[in-house]
Amino acid sequence: MARTKEFDPDTVLDAALGLFWRRGYEATSMADLVEHVGIARASIYATFGGKRDFYLMALDRYRERTAVEHLRLLSRPGSALAAVRELVERFAAEVLADEARRGCFVVNTAVELSRVDPRAARRVETSWSSLETGLTSALMRAQAQGELAGDRDPLALARFLLVLLQGLRVLGRTRPEPERIHDAVGQALKILE
Repeated sequence: MARTKEFDPDTVLDAALGLFWRRGYEATSMADLVEHVGIARASIYATFGGKRDFYLMALDRYRERTAVEHLRLLSRPGSALAAVRELVERFAAEVLADEARRGCFVVNTAVELSRVDPRAARRVETSWSSLETGLTSALMRAQAQGELAGDRDPLALARFLLVLLQGLRVLGRTRPEPERIHDAVGQALKILE
């Protein structure tokens, strides 16, 4: 008779996500994971695979949560340009409020693993492409609503904003000067006028 799992895999995955997000892939050992998530090494391997698979599952969990939130905001009814502005302002506010300096798990993965792990690189690119598509769609709606000039290129603007937002996330790993963040966001929002 098969044994019943004595733990909730979702709870364990969330705990691992928190540890990987805080420490990164390389600085987190399997022993750290065992201690932090509270289950045996054999249970981790049986349920989640090795450390790399466990990390990628945690990254997928993070991506699912953030993508849903971002795309919900960008596709809400009403002013599309206001939604884009709000997203940019939220990114800035999150960066400035992040006392733990965790940054963005996707950006952290890009910096730490994208050059050496094709599976991680694909997940990073998928995440960024999804945000770019959401921004492009919102900016196209803003044009249709008369909020954005018809001669503006929604894809180019979306790419500009994507680079700005990810740059904000990188700065978030440091103790960024609030004025630097506010000035950059202010300039980006002027471009959307």
